[in-house]
Amino acid sequence: FVVLGARRMDLLNTIAEEITAAGGQAAIADTDVTVPADVKNLIDTALAVFGKVDVLINNAGLMAIAPMSALKVDEWNNMIDINIKGVLNGIAAVLPYFQAQNSGHFINISSVAGQKVFSPGGTVYSGTKFAVSAISEGLRHELAASGGTIRSTTILPGAIDTELTGGSSHAESAAGLKEFYKQAIPADAVARAVAYAIGQPDDVGINEIVLRPTAQEF
Repeated sequence: FVVLGARRMDLLNTIAEEITAAGGQAAIADTDVTVPADVKNLIDTALAVFGKVDVLINNAGLMAIAPMSALKVDEWNNMIDINIKGVLNGIAAVLPYFQAQNSGHFINISSVAGQKVFSPGGTVYSGTKFAVSAISEGLRHELAASGGTIRSTTILPGAIDTELTGGSSHAESAAGLKEFYKQAIPADAVARAVAYAIGQPDDVGINEIVLRPTAQEF
């Protein structure tokens, strides 16, 4: 059972149809992760349709690569709103339910850029992903201290073949990113990592998974 949330409802419908055709069940909700009410509605949809939320995957992200000197302030703010506040909105929306049912699993998508600053041009993006990693680890620590029945996993991907590379409006940076992502691996590599973390026994927490193309140096 999967509940999908995003802004592009046409794509959500397509994915939901593919899941249904494969024998699964899916529901969708129009969700902008920067709007707390939208994220709460996503959780409420899951509860209304399936009666429970077992896992929340905070996956929305923006990677607007550009040198600081380009002063892409609006893009800085958008990355902060989506990459950091979006994760916090997800946590806020579902944590009370996880605590009430004494179980649940947070999976937050960070990046290898949350371990080392992506340069040139990735200073602010890396800042947001360092924040995701820090929030996830702090959440894990708090959950462990409260009894250890709710899990927190941080996934840190390298170059993955997704739409993330389309976020840069700085032409030179976008060209460099396109070259860098020629080594990208398919998105199902991340899906398998998520499935691995979810599939562990309840008393096993996979706290962090770093994955990248074998050839990727950064």
